[in-house]
Amino acid sequence: MESSDASGCFSTERFARPRSAVYGVFLASVALLAACTTAPRLPDPLEAGWEGASVCETLHDDAEHRILRCTFPPGVGHERHYHDRHFGYTLAGARMRITDANGVREMDVPTDSGFASDGIEWHEVINVGDTTGVFLIIEPK
Repeated sequence: MESSDASGCFSTERFARPRSAVYGVFLASVALLAACTTAPRLPDPLEAGWEGASVCETLHDDAEHRILRCTFPPGVGHERHYHDRHFGYTLAGARMRITDANGVREMDVPTDSGFASDGIEWHEVINVGDTTGVFLIIEPK
């Protein structure tokens, strides 16, 4: 049964939480906020570059897709970044060193090859070969 005060308004007394519960929610909120503000946000492929220079450019961007062209001359890479779901296509192959959660590996990426991913939490790449690599990245929105 609800009670009312002298003004006729309903009392919130029965809905009041114990201070310990409110304090617990407060601490959890502060911890979440701290984690969100202290964890570095990785750039996406367009934002990421190499030694301050862009390596990707937007070829197309609409409500359904974003298409990037990323160019890596020998010795040029792509700083640590993430990828949402995408399809990639190699316009010009190169030998790339890839660093990610699985370690470091080098691989020859041949011209006219394609690859698909549901997303990449993070990786870095560098062209360790002697030819310029060029890749299309097609991201559905």
